[in-house]
Amino acid sequence: MEMDLGDVPLAALQSSSFTDFLSSHAPELLPVSPLGGAQSELVRDLPHGTTIIAIVCDGGVILAGDRRATAGSMIARRDTDKVFRSDEFSAVAIAGSLAIGIDLASLFQVELEHYEKMEGRPLSLLGKANRLATMVKGNLGAAMQGFVMVPMFVGYDLDNGIGRIFSYDPTGGPYEEHDFYSIGSGSIFARGALKKLYTENMPAQDAVLCCVQALYDAADDDSATGGPDMARRIYPVAAVVTADGYRRVPDAEMAAYAEQVIAGRLTHPDGPQAPLRS
Repeated sequence: MEMDLGDVPLAALQSSSFTDFLSSHAPELLPVSPLGGAQSELVRDLPHGTTIIAIVCDGGVILAGDRRATAGSMIARRDTDKVFRSDEFSAVAIAGSLAIGIDLASLFQVELEHYEKMEGRPLSLLGKANRLATMVKGNLGAAMQGFVMVPMFVGYDLDNGIGRIFSYDPTGGPYEEHDFYSIGSGSIFARGALKKLYTENMPAQDAVLCCVQALYDAADDDSATGGPDMARRIYPVAAVVTADGYRRVPDAEMAAYAEQVIAGRLTHPDGPQAPLRS
């Protein structure tokens, strides 16, 4: 798509915000619903993403999600990807209205690239989190109509050498979370599992396994969350963000984690037991 920049205000052209530029020239491309009044049936029947988990681990942070998207009581997709690379040291995942969330994740990636090109340096991790909050607030009108979408943002803080987690609500944020957090329809069940399984400074491999265990528990109690589908070879998605950058865990590794979890559930259907005393 070619853009005629003649009518774009000079301030927008000079801004380090790609969202400001797009708002000035082509606001229809922003991930905001164009409907003036949404019908509840339409909202219900659109695909929605479900459970997302983040865990701070030794040397970084893990972001993981199940693969199911629902439309009302129906399974809309079994292989949805809800975890996205934002830049070299951060990632974002989305729950809620799927199409709006995917558009926002893509726009956020361009937003960070645009800022770095304009300013000659990347935003700080907190700056990235705040920039995403502004974009979430831009979807408030659609959220009020029922098209609710909320992201979870994680990254490796190069200044402090730690992984950090930020959550949002439909009006923005960010709210920094500590150790672990989850969002989406199965979040309450996933968070309950994480409270029992999480340990401080756990290695990245253990943290990914912890995420798969928590997603399995979420799928066990929430019909909108999908567990590992061994027959179709569909496994949860996980990304690791450390000082070495963003790395998506390959499907082969996720399959091994899923097999380990399922094998354990054959003898202990409710999952591993947390010690009563630490």
